[in-house]
Amino acid sequence: MLELEYPWLAVVLAAPLLLVRLLKPYREERKALRIAFFQEIAGTVGATPRAGAVVMRRSWLQVGLAVLVWGLVVAALTRPQWVEDPIEKIQSGRDMLLAVDVSQSMDARDFVNADGVRDDRLTAVKEVIGEFIERRRGDRIGLILFGAGAYPQAPLTLDHDVVALLLDEAEIGMAGPATAIGDAIGLSVKLLENSEATERTLVLLTDGNDTASKMPPPKAAEIAAEAGIVVHTIGIGNPEAASEDKVDLEALEEISSATGGRSFRGEDRAGLEGIYRTLDEIEPDEFETLSYRPKTPLFQWPLGTAIALILIYQLLMTLSGAIGRARRTSRPAEATD
Repeated sequence: MLELEYPWLAVVLAAPLLLVRLLKPYREERKALRIAFFQEIAGTVGATPRAGAVVMRRSWLQVGLAVLVWGLVVAALTRPQWVEDPIEKIQSGRDMLLAVDVSQSMDARDFVNADGVRDDRLTAVKEVIGEFIERRRGDRIGLILFGAGAYPQAPLTLDHDVVALLLDEAEIGMAGPATAIGDAIGLSVKLLENSEATERTLVLLTDGNDTASKMPPPKAAEIAAEAGIVVHTIGIGNPEAASEDKVDLEALEEISSATGGRSFRGEDRAGLEGIYRTLDEIEPDEFETLSYRPKTPLFQWPLGTAIALILIYQLLMTLSGAIGRARRTSRPAEATD
């Protein structure tokens, strides 16, 4: 839209009318010789008398040009500008990492999808976490995949589509068959150490117990708590299973309690959805929207047009005067011929 930065300056449009009414006409004194028989002398020498004072008359072109130029100058003074559509920038209030277990045990088909078909655990997790990511529009989100080791899959970013895509491409066993919960927490501390967000959160999801970490999970949780990172844990495995497939719910609860987070258990897909709805409540979406509207100045166009009109008029008057003088000087020569 078109906008005037100083619209109140339009009042100066009336300034010329006030000047015409308030100021007296300009008068110039000239030397003159008073002779009683002036007419006789003029007739003798063949001269045509002219009035001693002449008031120059303005042509319609001069009046129109003056009005147009003054209007353009005033338009430039009001600083017209073209205002673009607002550009919004979301400033994140929280950095959140999602650590997802992709060990071999995630291949267990004990989750029922919306169509009643049994899916493996990772597929169910992808669907639910994908919906969770879409709702966290004010957070910078990063992704960690862990198995026998922990690996950063997506850096902290506001581009949630990229995070969702990388999560969708995750495959079971790509990080090894074992489970390294402590290493996943330690990696999250490393990724969040330079974060300037007011709140930093890790959501850790696993279906097993720690079998491969170089750093014990309790120690990793202690370091995370010292760094101000809140860890929420989600256990989706079977606590009655044998060996490493058994999810250690007590260990997960200790991790979350040590950092001020909460521990959840997701037994099915509906349970996972409820967990992420709860996380939305205890970790509300906090962000600040900064709005900026680009402005393009346009004052140079009316100002440039006014200057161009004046220059063109002066050029035309100069050419007209030169042609008139040339014609007057050529007439005597034609008469003598």
